[in-house]
Amino acid sequence: MRNMLLDCLLCSTTAVEGILSPFVIDIYPVANVFDLFIADSRSGLFHYHLSTFLHDLKGKLKRREPRYIETHVDRRNSPLELRNGKTPAVIISNVFVFLFSYILQGNILQFGCLPKATPNRLSSGSWGILAYMVQKRRQVKSIPLGEGWWGAGEKPLSEDDQIYPFKVQTSDEEIEDLHERIDRTRYADPLEDSCFQYGFNSTHLKKVVSYWRDTFDWKSSTNAFSLMQDWMCTSFTCDHHTVTTRRFCLLCSFTAGLAPSMSSTEFCLLTENQDGVVFEVICPSIPGYAFSEASHKQGFNSLAAARIFLTLMERLGFSQFYLQGGDWGSLITTNMSQMKPQCVKGLHLNMCMSNKGFKVMLSLIIGPYLPFLVGLSQEDVRRLFPFFEKNVWEILKESGYFHIQATKPDTAGLAAYILEKFSTWTDNRNRDLEDGGLERKFSLDDLLTNVMIYWTTGSIVSSMRFYKENLKGNPDNRVDAKTGIFVPTGLAAFPNELLHCPKSWAQIRYRNIQSYNYMPRGGHFAAFEEPQLLANDFVQFVKKVEKF
Repeated sequence: MRNMLLDCLLCSTTAVEGILSPFVIDIYPVANVFDLFIADSRSGLFHYHLSTFLHDLKGKLKRREPRYIETHVDRRNSPLELRNGKTPAVIISNVFVFLFSYILQGNILQFGCLPKATPNRLSSGSWGILAYMVQKRRQVKSIPLGEGWWGAGEKPLSEDDQIYPFKVQTSDEEIEDLHERIDRTRYADPLEDSCFQYGFNSTHLKKVVSYWRDTFDWKSSTNAFSLMQDWMCTSFTCDHHTVTTRRFCLLCSFTAGLAPSMSSTEFCLLTENQDGVVFEVICPSIPGYAFSEASHKQGFNSLAAARIFLTLMERLGFSQFYLQGGDWGSLITTNMSQMKPQCVKGLHLNMCMSNKGFKVMLSLIIGPYLPFLVGLSQEDVRRLFPFFEKNVWEILKESGYFHIQATKPDTAGLAAYILEKFSTWTDNRNRDLEDGGLERKFSLDDLLTNVMIYWTTGSIVSSMRFYKENLKGNPDNRVDAKTGIFVPTGLAAFPNELLHCPKSWAQIRYRNIQSYNYMPRGGHFAAFEEPQLLANDFVQFVKKVEKF
């Protein structure tokens, strides 16, 4: 029994060291790590190591210092003693050793492995440190709301806080100008059998543009907007457009990214009574998108948008509400939850980005072979692996737009540029179709309504700038990247989303996931493509939170 237990401990330590060695700098030799298992806490070594480890976490010790430890163990007569020299940096493998040595050592001694030693016990000081660390981890941190001024010129002494009715209007001159530009369009011949592999196929583009020129009725689309209430509100001097319905009970706030057109289906699904759950929907456009005024100053990112939306909700008289977001909306609603968690009853996302870290890296290494060890389901494995083919390569093929808009956003292009995303982001297999599969899920009227919103408002450039503002500097150093989300959270994982985020990855950042569901179909534009699925998942999430 004695040899078996000691062998198990040695193998466990070696396994941890082997896994961690590619990712860390300073690791104890296995012999020294093993010696810690049989150390007596009365020597003070454990507390010395723990102190060093905490200092390393704060960056107060330099890893390049020549640190070493000289140890000696007489297992028959004396405990481990610190002879001289400096203690090496204690990293993750040593934490593993500390925890398991103090948990298991008492049992080992009872089996006679160390007959002349006594079981170790954590001192009151050690318990205090552990209690403090646990309590600190559980604290709900929030991001300061802050202030910002995004209007032209200097900030005035007072700001108009009124909310005004708004109606979409387009003059006949604007439509005539559009038609003249369409008539002057020149097309490049596509490669044979290229389908949508090289972007929007110009052969199919001619058909779409012809429909846009001769059949599409923009005024009918704007009349459909009148079925919903449109309002314009000013906060931080950016006039932003808001849509509400006339129903009430629970609040859902939608934000839109690339495609902020308002689908009447979404509103009907959420504003009609569904087993006692009825929503009043507030749908703001991100400043710089659609009918919302763009920022006049640099630095308008998701945090700034979150502040504006929180101010909007306050002016509308809502002290608590639910949030739902996808694309940029997922980041903005997440930031809102970080700024005022007391106001957010629940956060529902159909796009979630995980934080980087050891857990994610370990999942990518072990996940294909032993997914249960790293919290992955079989569906996660199917969607993630082979990782390079399904994630890295796909992102390389589909993120060219992102780099352009995040670095040099003042570019040209509209119909083909926007509609191509509706093709490939709905299902990347659409690249192999001659028509890009555009009308499998959408009508040309709905697609061209999106294009016309950008065209008539001239917001394509300002919407692209939002990418650049969110990528200034390292995103991992932003305050929101370092702040957890503790509000009740629901995640709808659509199979054709740009990146799949397993629940185990999402839990690194979202600490209170109440609902995580794999959707049977759908891609990036879930609210537009599969409104029924998204609405149903949102309703079941609210029922869980409200305990219906």
